[in-house]
Amino acid sequence: MSAGLEAIRERMAEYLKGQGVAAVPAWPGAARERQDGPVTAVSLRRCQTGPAGFQDYLGERYNESTGLWEEWYGRQATLTFGLDLYAPARGDGEALQAAFDALAAALLAGGPPELPVQEFSCGETVYDREARLLKRPAEAVCQAYLGAAERPGGIFTDFELRGGIKA
Repeated sequence: MSAGLEAIRERMAEYLKGQGVAAVPAWPGAARERQDGPVTAVSLRRCQTGPAGFQDYLGERYNESTGLWEEWYGRQATLTFGLDLYAPARGDGEALQAAFDALAAALLAGGPPELPVQEFSCGETVYDREARLLKRPAEAVCQAYLGAAERPGGIFTDFELRGGIKA
């Protein structure tokens, strides 16, 4: 995955959809369709980075597509995702609870390979008067590596999101 942090919300939403959870990236930049049932809005609430190696150096790896060895640099990142669930305010909230159960199952299974889940938490269900929807805030804390390869001449490739260091 290239493009650094720009696509992380989309990657988490894709993973959740693949696990049967209705999910959309928060703030998509376009008009969002009104959902008939529960949906999870995926946002990136926090990104904390720290060193993963001496001066961010992670070693070398062989690039099969170019046939060259590349030096690999990167930082360890702790990413906190907002996974707020919204549902129509009809009934007793059973649909929202079922959506939360599906979300929890997807995250407790470990999350996307490049975004392993370290923590998962949720708050209480409330009625959002402005949106006229039930809302249950939730968060997942994931561990990842943001890295880039340096090609000969000092030029870096696009950043990649990885769940662990692989040579």
